[in-house]
This record gives sequence, structure tokens and C-alpha cells, in this order.
Amino acid sequence: MTHLSSDRPTLSINGSVVSLASTPPTMTLLQFLQQSGRTGTKEGCGDGDCGACTVVLVGQDADGQPQYQAVNSCLIPVGALVGRDVITVEGVANGALHPVQAAMVELGGSQCGYCTPGFIMSMFAAYYDGPMDDVAIEGNLCRCTGYLPIRRAAQQVVEARSPQACDSFAQKLTAATPTLAPVSYEHHEHAFYRPTELRSLLTLLAEYPNATLIAGGTDLGLELSHHRQHYPIMISLEAVQELQGITQTDAAVTIGAAVPLSQVEKTLQGVFPSLDTMLYWFAARQVRNRATVGGNIGTASPIGDLPPVLLSLDATITVTSVRGDRTLPLSEFFTGYRQTQRQPDEVIVSVTIPKSLGTGAVRRLCQSYKIGKRGTDDISIVAAAFCVDLDANDCVVRARLGYGGVAATPARAIAVEQALVGQPWTHDTVRSLKPLLLQAFTPLTDLRGSASYRQRLVANLFEKFFVEMG
Repeated sequence: MTHLSSDRPTLSINGSVVSLASTPPTMTLLQFLQQSGRTGTKEGCGDGDCGACTVVLVGQDADGQPQYQAVNSCLIPVGALVGRDVITVEGVANGALHPVQAAMVELGGSQCGYCTPGFIMSMFAAYYDGPMDDVAIEGNLCRCTGYLPIRRAAQQVVEARSPQACDSFAQKLTAATPTLAPVSYEHHEHAFYRPTELRSLLTLLAEYPNATLIAGGTDLGLELSHHRQHYPIMISLEAVQELQGITQTDAAVTIGAAVPLSQVEKTLQGVFPSLDTMLYWFAARQVRNRATVGGNIGTASPIGDLPPVLLSLDATITVTSVRGDRTLPLSEFFTGYRQTQRQPDEVIVSVTIPKSLGTGAVRRLCQSYKIGKRGTDDISIVAAAFCVDLDANDCVVRARLGYGGVAATPARAIAVEQALVGQPWTHDTVRSLKPLLLQAFTPLTDLRGSASYRQRLVANLFEKFFVEMG
């Protein structure tokens, strides 16, 4: 495997090459920016929830073209940024205020100003890619100004923007080459590897079976941000070509484990309605630009948002090692709290979602639901996804009911699924099964909700599904 020199790791910040030679690769970008005097980027929560730390990376869109992407700098280790271009709020004004800055000034979009740099960076990314709407700033919180002047500023930029912004930033984007190179980055007791080929990745895993895998880092970044864990060896998956890409056939869709959710959202729009819905509520744009399909599954969190959807769609997962590949149903992948069937030398390669209906089915109903304290960018209290196949007489041929937040692992309500088969798809049928759903799981009580509340959600969300989908 070809490596970049481990004694000369660099990244570009606002067009200037910056050395990382004296920086541990596990330091977050936010910590590096602040320690190097770039204090315009603020720290609010350190969890990726408030958006105060938003910066912009040059990344790739779903078509492989260069794209400005808003991300949370509090969740990204600098090792993942070797050779990459970063833009912070200090670099946005290029001789004059950028249009998004000017609009915020003119319309009073800042009061105390602490959250303003994050809003500016989210709006900056949206200025060059996609609509300047609430989705663009959904991951940014403001506690004193109020959102109305900020939304007015965004709208003013939309009205004044040319169809294709053509300034120095747009020109830089056109010339950008966001393809990532392999990296071997060592600093004292830390090592960070970024292979670009699956063969090289598997060799590293065989050599370092206790290494920590990282893709987008939106879950692992929480540990780095708060210094809760020590990670001597980290192996990045985001540049491995064999883990990228989405392929579709008439029978199924296969999603590479390292594909960011923002690309899944765009590429598969309309293919699986329940997936569309969950991705909308999954998290803010900053998180979706980094979080990956494989990462959301591999963390084995009982409150991960994708597993309930994938369980309801009968997804399978493929893992590989130097010993070979193996594919298994996702329903068999989770073995306990934060535990899976993946072995230390294995890596998740892809997830495959079949499109076929159950035998004898002529119609499929699918939808997902997420209940949380906050609309987007929040942890689920309960997540649920349902998929019911019906025959010509509207009787249930196959049913899959996936849940998160109600057990030690994402799980299906198998007893209810079996009870549904052969039954007429009516409100009476659904109501008759609610007592069984109430007893399907034994959730815990925590700060987000009581066990009894979660049990009621398990039953009521399925009834909601019937009422909405009919």
C-alpha cells in the first residue's frame, strides 16, 4: 500500500497548507482550529447537535463531482482530513463580505453572535449546492436572535443569487480534486491509516485486529470530542473504493458501507419510501454529509435510525476479511448491546435491500416513524418501520415490523408479524394485535421516556401506520 509520508501530514485551511506533524491524529478539527488561533469556529455542545462548530469541506456529491459540504468540526479527527480542503468562517470573506454574510448583517441575523459562524458556513455550502432552505440550516441552533431574520437572510440570498454562482469559490470548486489519497499518519502513541483499496484495508485489519474503524465519525467523534476513550490505532474506511457506490437492479439495491447518507438520500429518493422518511428525520445535513450506512449499522446502537427500516425491508449485510466474504440477514447481525456478528478482522462491505414482494402479493405498504424530543438531529425515543405486503383480497402475505429504542438491539416484532399473515388488512385486525405489541418488548426507562411510554408507542405507531397508509 502506498502511504503519504507520516512525518509530513498536512491539510489546507482557507487555501493555506497547514502542517499536522505535531498534532495527534485523534484530535478533533475543532480542537485543532481553536488551539491554532482560528477561534471563529465556536464550540457549543461538542456533540454535533448545535452546529456552532460548522465548517465546510470539499467533498464529492452522489455523482462524484466536487461539492462544498457543511460538517461538524467537533466530530472529525484531523487524521481524516490529511490532504483535504477545509473552509472556516475566517476564509469566507474574500476581499468583501460573502453574500450570505452581507444578508445576515443587513437583516439582523445575529444578536450575541455565538451561533452565527455556524449559520454562515451552512448557508455558504448551500449557496453553491442545492436549495437555501430550512434543511440547509436545520443543524444550527440559535438561542437569542430567533430564526425569522436568519430565514429572511437565506431567502434574500436565494432571490439575489444567479442560477450558477460564479465567484472565486465556485472556480475553486470546479478545479478541486476531492479524491482521497492513502494515508499513514503516526504521532507518538497514535496511528491513523486511510487505505484506498479493500485489499490494503483487510491487510491492516489482519495486522491490527484491535484497531478502531472509523468512517464518517459522527458516533465515534463523540468519544473523541469529550476525551472519553483512547484510540491508539484508527483505520479510516471512507476512501476505500470497494465500499463506495450504490447499484440498482430490478431485484435489489446494494449500498456500499462507506456511502454517506446524504448520497443515499439523493440517489435512492423514491425507491424506498420508508427509507426516505427516516433519512429526512435522521439528523441534520452536517451529520448526513459524514454518517455512513455501514457506520450506523456497525455501531450496533439500539437507537440507530437505519436498522429498523432495513429490518422491515429484509435487508442483508455482507462482511469480508482475508478469509473471504459472508452474507447474512440483518435480523441475525445484532447479537447484544453494541455487539454484532462481525469479527475483529472483518469489515462491513455493503447492505442489500430486496425490492421483491412476498409470494402472492400485489401491493406493498411501507413507512417509518421516529419519535424524539426534537424534529431532526435528535436521538430516537422510539424508531419504527413497517412493511406489509397484501394480496389481491387485501389479506396480509408478509409483514415486517422493525423497532429501535425498545430493546438491547434493533429488533423485529416477530410474533406480531406471524400473527398478521393471512389476516385481512383492516383496522379491526390491527387493533386486535395491539395487546400483543404492548408485550413484544421490555424497554428501559431513561431521561427520554419511560418504559410504559415506549411500549405504548410500539403499539400506537403501528396503528398510526394503518390509518395513514390504509
